[in-house]
Amino acid sequence: MTGVASGATDETASTGSLAGIWRRELDPDDQGLERGWHQKPLRDTLPFPGSLEQNGIGHAVTTETPWTGGLVDRGFFSEADYARYRSPGEIKVPFFLQPDSWYRGAAWYQREIEVPNAWRGKRISLFLERPHWETSVWIGDHPIGRSDALHVPHIHDLGTLQPGRHRLTIRVDNRMIVEIGHNSHGVTDHTQGNWNGIAGRIELRASEPVWIERVDLHPALRDHVLTVHGTLRRLADATPMAAADIVLAKRTTRVPVTWNGLVGSFQAIIRPNAADAVTLRSWDEFDPVLHDVTVLLVNGEEWLGRFGWRDLVPTPMGFTMNGRPAMLRGTLDCSIFPLTGHPPTDVESWRRIMHRVKDHGFNHLRFHSYCPPEAAFDAADELGLYVQVETVWANESVHVGGGLPVDRWIYAETDRILAAYGNHPSFVMMTHGNEPGSPKSPDGDARRDAFLGGYVRHYRALDTRRLWTSGAGWPEISDNQYHVTPSPRVQAWGEGLASRINSKPPETQTDYRQAVNRYPVPVVGHEIGQWCAYPNLNERRKYTGHLKAKNFDIFADRLYENGLQAFAPEFLYASGRLQLLCYKEEIESALRTPGFGGFQLLGLQDFPGQGTATVGVLDTFWDDKGYTTAAEYSRFCAPTVVLARMPTRVLQSGEPFAFSIDVAHFGPGPIEMAQIDWRIATADDGELAKGTFPARTVPLGNAPLDLSTAPVLKVSVASAASLTVTIRQAGQLIAKNNWDLWIYPVPVSNFPTSTRIRRADRIDAALLDHLASGGDALIGLDGVAVANYPERPVQLGFSSIFWNTLWTQRQAPTTLGILCDPHHAALADFPTDAHSNWQWWYPLHGAGALRLDLLPPNIEPIVRVIDDWFTARSLGLIVEVAVGRGRAIVCGFAIDGPPAQNPVTRQLVASLHRYMAGLDFKPTVRVTARQLQSLSVHND
Repeated sequence: MTGVASGATDETASTGSLAGIWRRELDPDDQGLERGWHQKPLRDTLPFPGSLEQNGIGHAVTTETPWTGGLVDRGFFSEADYARYRSPGEIKVPFFLQPDSWYRGAAWYQREIEVPNAWRGKRISLFLERPHWETSVWIGDHPIGRSDALHVPHIHDLGTLQPGRHRLTIRVDNRMIVEIGHNSHGVTDHTQGNWNGIAGRIELRASEPVWIERVDLHPALRDHVLTVHGTLRRLADATPMAAADIVLAKRTTRVPVTWNGLVGSFQAIIRPNAADAVTLRSWDEFDPVLHDVTVLLVNGEEWLGRFGWRDLVPTPMGFTMNGRPAMLRGTLDCSIFPLTGHPPTDVESWRRIMHRVKDHGFNHLRFHSYCPPEAAFDAADELGLYVQVETVWANESVHVGGGLPVDRWIYAETDRILAAYGNHPSFVMMTHGNEPGSPKSPDGDARRDAFLGGYVRHYRALDTRRLWTSGAGWPEISDNQYHVTPSPRVQAWGEGLASRINSKPPETQTDYRQAVNRYPVPVVGHEIGQWCAYPNLNERRKYTGHLKAKNFDIFADRLYENGLQAFAPEFLYASGRLQLLCYKEEIESALRTPGFGGFQLLGLQDFPGQGTATVGVLDTFWDDKGYTTAAEYSRFCAPTVVLARMPTRVLQSGEPFAFSIDVAHFGPGPIEMAQIDWRIATADDGELAKGTFPARTVPLGNAPLDLSTAPVLKVSVASAASLTVTIRQAGQLIAKNNWDLWIYPVPVSNFPTSTRIRRADRIDAALLDHLASGGDALIGLDGVAVANYPERPVQLGFSSIFWNTLWTQRQAPTTLGILCDPHHAALADFPTDAHSNWQWWYPLHGAGALRLDLLPPNIEPIVRVIDDWFTARSLGLIVEVAVGRGRAIVCGFAIDGPPAQNPVTRQLVASLHRYMAGLDFKPTVRVTARQLQSLSVHND
């Protein structure tokens, strides 16, 4: 159990790693402090760095486990559907990834350290890179100190230690040391988990008796002036240093040090040589140039840092970066790391994540209610990614502005974050945290806003290197340098089927200029998107750490219980393609808006908590899920995106198709002599029209370009088509985008004449007599006539599920689109993919999902509806059955009357009608009249 700090026996070393086997002991009853556990050898062992949870140490999960985080739907604890998952030893929770074990409280860690002779008289510190959460330290019997920092290293000053062996004891407490909000992503079980331990480096560090405590670099791009602020410290018997040397681009500037007791300070204003083009190169997403700075003392102490020349400026028309228009295309990092349960501390892991972010066209990453380790900033600096960091999510379990300890802690943690990471050029924005709660009083919002206004004013004055705002989501106060607002967006919390995507026919013209133009500062869209895909059940094998996707086990069981397990891959793919469609419209709506500061999408990566929100096209490991690629995604999310403004996606043959072209171009410079080509072709590449706009300069920004045309498109049969637009410069492809269209003949294909086929909007006695006598029926049930479930009713919409139904308490829609065989004979005259696309909006609007559990178990619908994964019920939109001597097709949407008077529904009905009149119509599943009637509630 003894060890020597790695490298400490080397007389020239100044750092020694303490990684290895440590002694440890759990202290759930808080006896250790009173009984002086730091004075005794601890009993058990574990490898460090790491966590108790990673090593399977702690308590078994039960229904009484005190999770850190809010649970909106508590049905798990009482509902019969979850009874099997509440059995001791078989616990599976649906809320988030489940640890193999859990622990909340104090844990003690201990080892022997060896201080080499070369460190005699030097100042020694203990560096803990990522503890969780509070640490207290002893050397032998001597208490050293305590830290409650959550997002920065804990550095404990050990003073001077005599060479030889010493006992080092660390007490780590992962309870809510300060109530900062139980959903804060730095502590919650919804994301990384509330773990106990220390991640990253654990080191002893030796410095000279006079050392460099802190250096702040303040580059001013406009004047190319670097201001350097430094702080030195010394031991009481050490001679103060008179000067410090600052080295930039091989030029040394010596500055005097002013001492006040044991603290020294210096300031330097450095102007690089105006002829040194390399040193003057600025930093941004396109050219992330970093410049090295070294601070030296004559005793050999040195500080190494980097900075970038950059200037992010808020204006009434959005942001500029280094004088050019810039739009934030952001996604979230919510501290989701399934294999370790804590953020990585190595740069390579963060490079991979940030490459994934940039490959999908994003230039901005918001760290939701937490701040990552320094390795994340290093990677963002290198790759040119703009980041926003936060400290808390002070809502539900706590609020801000009420004088609670969280108020003071936010200031303290912000100070610590600035001290640790403030020099990084990627660190462009900061706010106190996410969606702040207010004191429960009539003036609660005013008190919250006053506190946050003071916070913004304080840090705007203290640190001008980044922009400051009051909170992610709200409030909109005059002190903000930018607002992060929950609207505008395609679907807002609580909108349900009244949202634009579910209530209005598809188009690509809507933008948000009215909403953003009323603000004097840039607006950034807060957590837009939140579109789900079906959980990828094959992903479960990837959870090889202590966090397991047992929520996915529950979802797999639901499918199995309903006989749908074979559909899991198809549900994933079909819902994923619908999810992608929703995200494309979400992002393009933002890009179409002149003056919009940007957006923070939720998200590119799945979110495993809050009921399981599979909102990413990437899984929790930042891996592809198999239904799209970065190349496809970055067509509509990139520095340069072609945009088509179309009043509709559905056309009738022979009518003019009027559309205009815009370009959201936030690249390094204008596109000179840009050639913009467009082409409309059918799915089998039959060309319908094409054209080229006169060559022109595409300026920076996204102001309308006044490029429009109106080709006449003619087809003889219903056709799926696509508008593709490209931008080239000197023959090189700069950007490409495409939009799906559907063109239907006029008139819609005639219904075949057949006296056998009766159309109906209800299943009444007359219709049953018709079927009994051998007739056929095409039945179209309006959505309100479709029989639904008395509990957890289906709410069918066009879009995917918003966030997830467990956390939103079943906000509509509760479905994930349709699944069908495009080659089914019933759809022969209705061009479709296997999944929802925009033309399905028309039959789905106002429709209902047919309950297939009311029919024989071997029923296979022509068009299936994908249910929410929490219920995973077998649902249909179009189903065929044999009843009596007759045959029927039942649709969960109206086939006549005003709801059906659109080209899409008419074409779909015509295709079904023709199928019924042909030889392929042979339903294999026979139902009784009562079973058929059970599908509808209006049969009179």
